[in-house]
Amino acid sequence: MNTKRSQLGWSIAAVTAAVVLAALWMFPLLWAVSTALRPEHETVSATFHWLPQTWTLDAFAKTLSAGNLPRWLFNSALVAFLVTVVTMAISLGAAYAFSQLRFRGRSLLFGVAMLAFLLPFEALLVPLFRTMNQLGMINSYAGLVLPQVVSPVVIYVFKQFFDAIPADFREAAVMDGANPLRVLWSVYLPLSGNIVWAMAIVTFIGAWNNFLWPFIIVTSNDMMTIPLGLTQTYDAFGVRYAQLMAAALIGALPVGLTYVIFQRRVTQGFLAASGLKG
Repeated sequence: MNTKRSQLGWSIAAVTAAVVLAALWMFPLLWAVSTALRPEHETVSATFHWLPQTWTLDAFAKTLSAGNLPRWLFNSALVAFLVTVVTMAISLGAAYAFSQLRFRGRSLLFGVAMLAFLLPFEALLVPLFRTMNQLGMINSYAGLVLPQVVSPVVIYVFKQFFDAIPADFREAAVMDGANPLRVLWSVYLPLSGNIVWAMAIVTFIGAWNNFLWPFIIVTSNDMMTIPLGLTQTYDAFGVRYAQLMAAALIGALPVGLTYVIFQRRVTQGFLAASGLKG
């Protein structure tokens, strides 16, 4: 009886903690929605109200009618897509080489690649910017994409997963005359479907939300991505908070829908990466 009561108590505590954490996570989102649905003058009113006193979609209308928002959405989508595709291609190839191929210096190269874990991206900003400047890639899609396509985390996750795949699969394919690229494409990639989807979604969301690198490399309004474009929601009277929240919600909608649509694959991918079955 005491054991059952103890389990019930832990269950109640866990559910309560989950509800509190969910509420804390949802509050900024709900406040953003509330602000976006207010007239602009209410956002700077001295009187605080949880809900708009006057409900309006004016902030959304003005944001959508702004000439630059569609361009920023296009830039974000293009950059995030290219970063995701190139990152997956590089990471899969590198992980397969580190996991299954035998060559001199393999362990050393893998160790050097993993050292990037210890370097914050901010430490690389100056050399990256100078490199992009010398290559003439400032304020270009190539300059936005290339510095984001090498991910030691993704390489490590793929390598760990490939290490757990029985060598019999590769040996059978090699006996049939398959080269390393064919083995990766025909054997390892189909077995890694869920984890590839999970890493791709995480990479896409990270590239979409990236603010720092576009802030450094972009010099024109037309090349801005959504996170950078949000800094432009001001006029001579200051920040337009309702339009800022409306633009933020519009910008977050694609990645939110992406995660909701592929949530099951993301969960299964992380379960596969951890060695558990979904």
